Amino acid sequence: MHGDEAIHADKFGMLLADGIYKYDPYEYHGPTLNYFTLIPAWLAGQKTYQQINEYTIRIVPVFFGIMLILCVVLIADGLGWSAAVFAAILTAFSHAMVFYSRYYIQEMLLIFFTFGVIICGYRYAKSKRPVWVIAAGVCLGLMHATKETFVIAAAAMAAALMLTLALAKRRQDDRAKGAIESCCKVKVILCGLLVAVMVSVFLFSCFFRNPHGIVDSVMTYKTYLNRAGHNELHIHPWCYYLKMLLYTKIGPGPVWTEAIILVLAVVGFFAAVVKRGPADADGNLLRFIAFYTLIMIVAYSAIRYKTPWCMLGFLHGLILLAGVGTTVILRAVKARWYRTLVLTVLVPAVIHLAWQAYSGCYRYFDDHANPYVYAHPTSDVFRVVRKIEEAAAMHADGKKMYIEMICPGNDCWPFPWYLRQFENVGYFTEVDMTGMPAPVIIAFASLEQQVLTKIWTVPPPGKRSLYVPLFDKYTELRPTIELRGYVMNDLLEGRLRGPDQSREAKE
Repeated sequence: MHGDEAIHADKFGMLLADGIYKYDPYEYHGPTLNYFTLIPAWLAGQKTYQQINEYTIRIVPVFFGIMLILCVVLIADGLGWSAAVFAAILTAFSHAMVFYSRYYIQEMLLIFFTFGVIICGYRYAKSKRPVWVIAAGVCLGLMHATKETFVIAAAAMAAALMLTLALAKRRQDDRAKGAIESCCKVKVILCGLLVAVMVSVFLFSCFFRNPHGIVDSVMTYKTYLNRAGHNELHIHPWCYYLKMLLYTKIGPGPVWTEAIILVLAVVGFFAAVVKRGPADADGNLLRFIAFYTLIMIVAYSAIRYKTPWCMLGFLHGLILLAGVGTTVILRAVKARWYRTLVLTVLVPAVIHLAWQAYSGCYRYFDDHANPYVYAHPTSDVFRVVRKIEEAAAMHADGKKMYIEMICPGNDCWPFPWYLRQFENVGYFTEVDMTGMPAPVIIAFASLEQQVLTKIWTVPPPGKRSLYVPLFDKYTELRPTIELRGYVMNDLLEGRLRGPDQSREAKE
């Protein structure tokens, strides 16, 4: 699991055990991911952190990823039915969408709730039924309670609505102007905002059991504004996201590209703006999505702090436009020969998207040749955990055996997740030269000399134990972050002698 996934799983474990969520204004984002994870945990009868597993937590983003596909039907009369079908297919096969639908992070939830606001706003503009305003407010509140970056999407939607209204006025489209203005009435906006605030307050305060979470949910923006331009590890150029979507090839790995989505989206964008979209579509909705997507691209490109999953918000907008673009191209090509030619390009391109999604999830899931594998742990983590389990099996305390994990900068994740069955693990940022060394010590390679010094100088001469390397090959937490492991020789010899003799060794 990615380190971020493990951290969120750990936070969920606290909610599951204590029944209360305390929002941290400095890290970890909002509570919705944790609250929704309670559902599969309860259904599986899991009541403790030790009982949950990867399926329990990852089924949550999987669910919202699937719902993102299915909910296109609620806006199909605005996109046009064929455009909606194509958009659903591209959502289902997009490498980025599939890959991060398997990540236990907030992004898929944020995109789904954002899409929910768009769907409910459109349904209200069409029907004038207040229930859609309430539903839009619920989705907006869930956006805020999911991730702090909701403000970017909310601002982009507001700006897109104003641009769509301005364009309708310029074209003297009274019908469109009336529909959009109905969404901009003060009473409608206040009603939606009131519902959003209520939802957000309930969730951040853990239903009023932690009232300070409400204040923290506002004060947190000072932290995130400072972080946006000062975390050197995640500073990337403005073209980072677009370049990743267009073409990526790292080392001997395959070529990764979602360029077909970008090309079709460009066609859909211009068709929407110049009022040449599908005949069965709502031109105002298409223009709103076009403006919203463009604003999101500009905003996320301008922010220096970038991680690959942050682009999913505007990628979903691009996919909706790509569905429109596909319909426009196919309907513009009347001759059978030309249509066949277009399909011979589109069908293999979609198949290639599906192949990338499969390869990215089941072959290159932790390989940095995959552009969406970002600061991901290597599979060496499993070897480290297996070695620790072997040592614990030989120790008299079993899984109560003391383990030292020494990782500068608290960079120990995802080990707390994989070692959650062990009751006595100490996580340190530096070597403690005063305490007795643990039977098993895992440390960054940069601390190797200090660890060796502790092993040989801290214990009294009569109580020294011989330590030997735990790993028989090069081991990394992440690329370039090498690990060193040391284990008491007595435990290693117990394993080599076999189970019967190892019992005597314990005694």
